[in-house]
Amino acid sequence: MKARLELTRSQILAFRRRVAALDERLPRGEDALRRAAWAGLQDSMPRAALLSIHARVAGAEPASWEDPSLVQVWGPRFSAYVVAERDRAVFTLGRLPDEAGPLRRAQDIAARLGAALAGARMPFSEAARIMGEQDANRLRYAAPTGTVVMRWDGARQPEIWSVPAPDMDPYEARLELARRYLHVFGPATPAAFATWAGVPPARGSAAFAALDRSLTPVRTPLGAAWILSEDEPLFSAAAGPPAPARLLPSGDALFLLQGADRELLVSEERQRRALWPSRVWPGALLVDGEIVGTWRRAEHVLTIQLWRRLASPQRAAVEVEAGALPLPGIKRPMDIRWDADLFEKQHHHL
Repeated sequence: MKARLELTRSQILAFRRRVAALDERLPRGEDALRRAAWAGLQDSMPRAALLSIHARVAGAEPASWEDPSLVQVWGPRFSAYVVAERDRAVFTLGRLPDEAGPLRRAQDIAARLGAALAGARMPFSEAARIMGEQDANRLRYAAPTGTVVMRWDGARQPEIWSVPAPDMDPYEARLELARRYLHVFGPATPAAFATWAGVPPARGSAAFAALDRSLTPVRTPLGAAWILSEDEPLFSAAAGPPAPARLLPSGDALFLLQGADRELLVSEERQRRALWPSRVWPGALLVDGEIVGTWRRAEHVLTIQLWRRLASPQRAAVEVEAGALPLPGIKRPMDIRWDADLFEKQHHHL
């Protein structure tokens, strides 16, 4: 099918910011939290989900990630995610294997885990010991059954417990997971969806094929891709003013990208290497709608590595944003370290 719509980089990035509420925060409430977590909030780094909520929802507090409407699960690629409780099926059953062997493994571990927990909550290493599992990480294979949730505060092992299986057909859950991905990360390809979701490429292709009537083919600076047809007006709409500054945590959906998709967001290779290093990712500094550097935090010290100089009002906006981070346990003002020269020093000979 020939693409009937050509999308520019600016249209795509404006769309992604708009649907992610990164240009203007949502009014505080359960609906806002669900929208912020529409594609899940990766929480693999301590309190990353909280900072992603803060970037999108007004009035976020240190305990916002524990709102009763939210739950933690092992989601896409078995990373820790915060999702809306009402969407638990999408992020669990949506990844349930079709293949007989992996499906039996997931169901077997889930059944044995449920018996070991016996209605209790406990550290997942303790549950693994009761089950006779030497590698506690194998318990994550039970996650796609939708019967395991957890609480992980970043400091200790996750505490896990069993919940009833969601009342949703896994096939429908998978299609909804693909819709979520297309809405937040679009334009997208089946391969990119499969990588993000941690499912075989064939399953990603099958999901897009099943959604064919609700998709529109497009051309992007990276080539052919698809969007949800209902999202087409948002791509064509005039972009509103971007937020002055946002501090996005490691793993935030705006830059949770792989392969060539990263090139659209960050055009320079050396900057991509800084944002997506081979080990622990930093946070991303978003200023006036563009990523202009990275940041890391140690207690109350926040170090910002800039890729270009910022005007005084832009720096002031970043400082205001940093001062508003709803971090638990931080009783003193944030100490911001601007490291504008570090990037050039590190890459001077490249």
